[in-house]
Amino acid sequence: MAGMDDQTAGQQEVRLRVAAETDVEVAAELFRGYLDFYEVKVEDPGAPGAFLAERIRGDESLVLLADVPGLGTVGFAQVYRTFASLLLRPMWILSDLYVAPSGRRTGAGRALLREVLRRAAEAGVAGVQLETAYDNQVAQNLYESEGFVREGYHIYFRDLG
Repeated sequence: MAGMDDQTAGQQEVRLRVAAETDVEVAAELFRGYLDFYEVKVEDPGAPGAFLAERIRGDESLVLLADVPGLGTVGFAQVYRTFASLLLRPMWILSDLYVAPSGRRTGAGRALLREVLRRAAEAGVAGVQLETAYDNQVAQNLYESEGFVREGYHIYFRDLG
């Protein structure tokens, strides 16, 4: 989770919407900013857009966009629906949350996060899980201020090339 706004001071009106296939280009631009923030090198500049288009078209993820009057679309969140085996219930993974530099300190990050939580509660899921970089203190402050608790598990990943 990258590029959050950690304060609501100076908060502007934020309008949220579910991304449709017609929003792929604007969502892909934000997605590229997110990938750049995490220093992910993408060889094909069209890959982020194609990835999002496939997720949206197949209803494989929920992609939310944040619009701020006068600034345009400044943020996005992407949620994957899955299951929590230990809870025997559905859960959501907030995989991506990003606000472009132009939209920071507008409340867009907090608004996106709260909308994910609202929709998750409405869907009756067990909870929302997320992860962020150890050094992304701004994002961690936002998540903790919204009731997220750091879990005591280690995350492992095996790259299969």
